[in-house]
Amino acid sequence: MEEKGNDMKLAVDCRMSGKSGIGTFIDGVLPFFAKMDIDLLLVGKSESPVEGKTIACIPCDIKPFSLKEIFAFPKSIADKINSCDAFFSPYCNIPGGIRVPVVCTIHDIVFLDIPSLAGKIGTLARKIFYKRAIRLSKAVCTVSQFSKERILAQLKCRKPIYIVYGDAPEYFHKPILPAPQKKDTVIFIGNIKKHKGLQTLLPAFKKFRSQIAGQGKNPPELLIVGSMDNFRTKDTSFDAAELESDGIRFTGFISDQELHVQLSQSRLLVQPSLYEGFGIPPLQALYCGTQAIISDIPVFKEIYANLPVTFFKAGDCEDLCAKMTELWNNPGEKIDFESPYSFKLTAKKIIECIGNVVVGSGKQTNTEKGIAL
Repeated sequence: MEEKGNDMKLAVDCRMSGKSGIGTFIDGVLPFFAKMDIDLLLVGKSESPVEGKTIACIPCDIKPFSLKEIFAFPKSIADKINSCDAFFSPYCNIPGGIRVPVVCTIHDIVFLDIPSLAGKIGTLARKIFYKRAIRLSKAVCTVSQFSKERILAQLKCRKPIYIVYGDAPEYFHKPILPAPQKKDTVIFIGNIKKHKGLQTLLPAFKKFRSQIAGQGKNPPELLIVGSMDNFRTKDTSFDAAELESDGIRFTGFISDQELHVQLSQSRLLVQPSLYEGFGIPPLQALYCGTQAIISDIPVFKEIYANLPVTFFKAGDCEDLCAKMTELWNNPGEKIDFESPYSFKLTAKKIIECIGNVVVGSGKQTNTEKGIAL
């Protein structure tokens, strides 16, 4: 790609760097931002994301979505941000006192589409943050056509919305050598929240495991990788301890390296989500040579339409069990695919969006048109 940014100076909110979710997104695009012809100011980052290249960083320990971020953001940091041409937020939180053009990111609006996840007050609070982010931004980035449509429907957004997609972290692109031996394991990756579909997976797995054992084969184990702690919306419809006798094990949070190994060793990944904005785990599985069975929700049909995954009817335990049994007994050939997604492309699309906004704000072009992606 042509790595030009019109000598733009861009401030980037990096306070979530190093964490899962939004942290994965910002850490994915930062190295590619750093290789472009733009000047960067990394807010909340202590060092350059590219070895050997000096990039301006500024410490910031103000918590995202805090009252201090909104009403008492340090003027010294805000002044440095305002010396740039634009400010990019990888999420929908924007500090107070920012006067330069802002581009924010709304990955999904699951709490508005499924209000029972957070209750009336939690849903209202999230809607206020989304609305504030849109009001303060010149444009919005999101990660799928599905999310764009939901943002338009729920938030009546009149700002340009740019679809930038996402990718699995770079380390998943490289296979582990020597390749780990496959184990009789099915894996699920995700925080334990109701919309992640465990209420479909657990009964489907129990029946599937019984069928495989009935064929005289080793009964499979299900690994559920994701934190159950500190989530108000976590799924409380099951007891992790009671499921161990059914071959179901909750690992809790594990390191990136351990996740890479566990995913490479598993024979199947099952992602039974009822709602996602993009959904990275199936892509991670494909990079690791692991078959992926995923629900046929609209966003998965969009993101994985041309990739070698197996769809099952969302919420249907019987269909999921049948698909798991079929793939377990007939694993097929080695997975060979070329991903249409990359953080390099995501970074390019974000910078094109921001460049459009900067030009539109300072050089008399229409910021409402956006750019074709």
